Amino acid sequence: MVKIINIKPLKNGKFIKPLKLEYIQNKKRKDWEIVKVYDSVAILLYHKEKKSFVLVKQFRPALYYQQGLSYSYELCAGIIDKDKPLYQIACEEILEETGYRVDIKEIKKVTSFFTSVGFAGSKQTLFYAEVDESMRVNSGGGIDDEEIEVVFLDIKKAKEFMYNENMAKTPGLLFAFCWWFENHPIR
Repeated sequence: MVKIINIKPLKNGKFIKPLKLEYIQNKKRKDWEIVKVYDSVAILLYHKEKKSFVLVKQFRPALYYQQGLSYSYELCAGIIDKDKPLYQIACEEILEETGYRVDIKEIKKVTSFFTSVGFAGSKQTLFYAEVDESMRVNSGGGIDDEEIEVVFLDIKKAKEFMYNENMAKTPGLLFAFCWWFENHPIR
């Protein structure tokens, strides 16, 4: 159960910095509200034994505030706030969020793209990895006070899930599924 207790302007954000950008375009002075944010990694995980995608489900306050939806289904992901190679950050996020230990050599880069281009313009790098139960070392769920639920989505139900507008999901997840279906026949 979630209850909003207060909403106030953000002055010194830990993860985002609201800014007003002033610029000249075609000799006309303009301004735009933007948010300085971290770039991120996201990993599409395929569970070979379960023939399922491994997703995470978590409460997203902005989604709750803006849309009245409490939980979002997402790829395993994390911000790039450490001076480490992206592949290493991806490995750490997989372990923290899902409980699977994946060797860095088993993670494949798919591509990178930009998200929230209207106000943030952050870059997300998408990776792919396969897991099985021999790689599980804990139950996942995140670190500190994160409350992340690990969800298995049967690949035969993934296309229906993609178009279910009652379940909040990110564009990166939808893109990752499209990439997977284009490059992997249903097994």
